[in-house]
Amino acid sequence: MTAPVRVLVCDDQALIRTGFATIIDAQPDLEVVGECGDGRAAVDLAPRLNPDIVVMDVRMPVLDGIEATRLLAGAGVDNPVKVLVVTTFNLDEYVYEALRAGASGFLLKDAPPAQLLHGIRTVATGDALLAPEVTRQLVGRYAARIRPAEGTPGDIALTPRELEVLRLIADGLSNSEIAAALVISQETVKTYVSRILTKLDLRDRVQAVVYAYRRGLVT
Repeated sequence: MTAPVRVLVCDDQALIRTGFATIIDAQPDLEVVGECGDGRAAVDLAPRLNPDIVVMDVRMPVLDGIEATRLLAGAGVDNPVKVLVVTTFNLDEYVYEALRAGASGFLLKDAPPAQLLHGIRTVATGDALLAPEVTRQLVGRYAARIRPAEGTPGDIALTPRELEVLRLIADGLSNSEIAAALVISQETVKTYVSRILTKLDLRDRVQAVVYAYRRGLVT
């Protein structure tokens, strides 16, 4: 049998923490290995509990979810942990910052239990949990605030077709939508996505979206 996905729940509201833990622990393929009420505790607990995923609130005392995410999953972290951020619609700016900090996706706090479980499983498999419509709304809204990195698209070590796929990812298209747009199979799209992530040393589609905006590939 495959070992259960190990989850650390971090939220400063005890009722939400307990609710999440109860829902997660009821699943045979998931296991809550710990709970905490602030980002600093999550950063301290992660090396000891070795979770596969941290379900992370954004606004918390001591250390907020964005900085905690950066310390757990950001660039330069030796043993990064996947982070699934939970938030509300009126905190989408904070979510964007959390995604830049290294989060693999996010959910709304009032999402039904099935979505929470789906989100954890999705992130655990290495995929990003960022729906196409959310990509357009969230990243697009804050694109103007992203300082483009130095260099031009010509400096990026991707083929023209890979650049095309990257732009479509950044536009919020799913694999099936990209396949339809380019008249190729979904398996071919998956191959392109994998190559792009490998060549650019990116963890998932979320990082690819932020990368594309920072390099000025999408406006």
